[in-house]
Amino acid sequence: KDESRFAGVTTLGVDEHIWHHVSIKDRGPKELTGMVDLTRDKHGRTHARLLDLVPGRSGTVYKDWLKERGDTFRAHVQVATLDPFRGYKNAIDDQLADATAVLDAFHVVKLATQSVDEVRRRVQQDTLGHRGMKNDPLYKIRTILRSGAENLTLRQQHRLAEAIAADQRHEEVHVAWQCAQRVRDVYHAADPATGRALAEKILASFPSCPIPEIARLGRTLKQWADAFLGYFRTGGANNGGTEAINGLIELHRRIARGFRNRENYRLRMLLIAGGLDQPPPPV
Repeated sequence: KDESRFAGVTTLGVDEHIWHHVSIKDRGPKELTGMVDLTRDKHGRTHARLLDLVPGRSGTVYKDWLKERGDTFRAHVQVATLDPFRGYKNAIDDQLADATAVLDAFHVVKLATQSVDEVRRRVQQDTLGHRGMKNDPLYKIRTILRSGAENLTLRQQHRLAEAIAADQRHEEVHVAWQCAQRVRDVYHAADPATGRALAEKILASFPSCPIPEIARLGRTLKQWADAFLGYFRTGGANNGGTEAINGLIELHRRIARGFRNRENYRLRMLLIAGGLDQPPPPV
């Protein structure tokens, strides 16, 4: 019940968490919503702390939690990071109207990579009439297509070029991969202004792309345009610390071999992930 641990939070992350995998009514919903303090110190470092775990995964759950924190807490939050889940975004818009919502960079790149996978599978079916098999040209480069161009070895570059050249219809896969590289480039730009300019070009061009999967990616990013561009207004705020806390919780859940009582689970995870500590003093 000690609310003092919520003091000083200027950057707030949110993510879902599964605390059990059995269908037992007494345990309530399997999903929890976790709130994490991602506030940076004066050196720009983030010391992520779990603030709370509440039952359910919905915008209403997050909105109610924010409402319970009071006006002072909400007014202090300047940045709210999240994964692309509309419910959480609606809660931020409703309760943290003055904060900048930021769509997590990892998940944006993941969406782009998934689009390339979808194009590869479709072209595979169109050209060979079956799912990928180990000797099929596109199947052999599936891992390469999930990589950044800057990380490819000369051998991998040659394998990519060889697979694309095997059939002129494979060029569609190559174009989709290049589009995904443009999304990655947004987060590797030399400065925020350059990154934002690249992001705006993506928002303007992807929705009209003749490749349907890339057009859908463009429409998705356009729906999230403000949160997508929020990355460049917040010094690169992201939900990475929230994901790290989630990983820590998962580790200790496995070590404990499961919990039966949700409140005990919540308290244990708050102890493990720093949620019952006071915010560290500026250093």
